[in-house]
Amino acid sequence: MENAALTLSTLGHPGRLAVFRLLMRFAPQGVRPTEIAQALDLKPNTLSHHLSDLEQAGLIAATRAGRSLFYAVRLDQLSDLLAYLVTDLGRARPDITPELKAFPMTDRPWNVLFICSGNSARSIFAEALLREAGKGRFNAFSAGTKPGTTLNPHAVEVLARAGLDVSGLRSKHVTEFEGTDAPRMDFVFTVCDTAAAEDCSPWPGQPLTAHWGVPDPVKATGTEGEKALAFATAFATLRRRILAFAALPMAELEKVALQGQLDQIGKT
Repeated sequence: MENAALTLSTLGHPGRLAVFRLLMRFAPQGVRPTEIAQALDLKPNTLSHHLSDLEQAGLIAATRAGRSLFYAVRLDQLSDLLAYLVTDLGRARPDITPELKAFPMTDRPWNVLFICSGNSARSIFAEALLREAGKGRFNAFSAGTKPGTTLNPHAVEVLARAGLDVSGLRSKHVTEFEGTDAPRMDFVFTVCDTAAAEDCSPWPGQPLTAHWGVPDPVKATGTEGEKALAFATAFATLRRRILAFAALPMAELEKVALQGQLDQIGKT
């Protein structure tokens, strides 16, 4: 009870809750403080206090990679809190206890949405790759959080060179998939940090989600060869992840195990 009270008290502050909520969108990966501050429009000293309080409560942990410091959610601590709320505080009532079932089979292909900021390269790569690798088991879609974007010609060139069908590909805004007539998603993946940090409403049907961040090749600088390499690298990274995802034995995995697989793919 003491641990739960401390944790809930820490999360009871709107600023700390906003930071923790943002970090959960990147879980299990970590985020740099500068990126958190930018996403939430927080002053560095204010963010520093929030991170310190969350770390002292055991909700997050910091790791260093080179000169960069990354903060990530401690999923074990969050799991303990949720277990306490459900089994002890909630007395494990069946009407509030989540059931751990195998991922539900459907009589239709699974719908998968890839989101990035511009929907001009990375999410387009993912959509085209899953169309090819899914072999009819998936309906692949992509969208961006910024309106008015167009396909990047370098991205289209990479896809064509890889022998993937580029017909029908277009830039789309995420609102196209939020209406009542839009297909209900089974999986939603963010492939850029900006999209992951966006404050989006929960998706209907509670699809499984994961963050598969990839550096934006559109922002690459240098020679034409260096820019082309950035697009090729992003494509290769997403190809490995898409192939791993398409090979998952969906019907044999419980949701918790499947979520773990999706998170692991994001580290590939």
